[in-house]
Amino acid sequence: MFGGVGLLILLLDQITKALALTHLTPGEPVNVIGSLLKFNLIRNPGAAFSLGTGYTPYISAVQITVAIGVVYLSRRLGSAGWAVAFGLLFGGAVGNIIDRIFREPSAFHGHVVDFLQTPHWAIFNVADMAVTSAAILLVIQTLRGVKLDGTREQRR
Repeated sequence: MFGGVGLLILLLDQITKALALTHLTPGEPVNVIGSLLKFNLIRNPGAAFSLGTGYTPYISAVQITVAIGVVYLSRRLGSAGWAVAFGLLFGGAVGNIIDRIFREPSAFHGHVVDFLQTPHWAIFNVADMAVTSAAILLVIQTLRGVKLDGTREQRR
């Protein structure tokens, strides 16, 4: 399940970014659902909210470390919830890592393709949605007392 979710997210992310680059023009937002959802193509050199634009190589290193850590920990997964969360996290992290490594201006300085915009929020992509969803799922699993291996913590 981990691998399937991770691969699905990675493919969705890369396909939607390719479509955005093909069909959208920077600075020309397209309303999709009124003002609730727009397609607005930007290239983000930083992390969330374009923070840390001068730290792209370090952001890349952190994302690579997270992806490796998730793969390492995935060997212990015995819970569908954790497997889905780890798959979302892995697929999202790798989707943005690919941008940072292979997109302009240069390797490990590449700008992430973002194109989804909602009111009062940063412009984001499918990988960002997956990472955020993973974080929520990880919190839920933790609060439910479900361990990585699928066993539950004993409540007193």
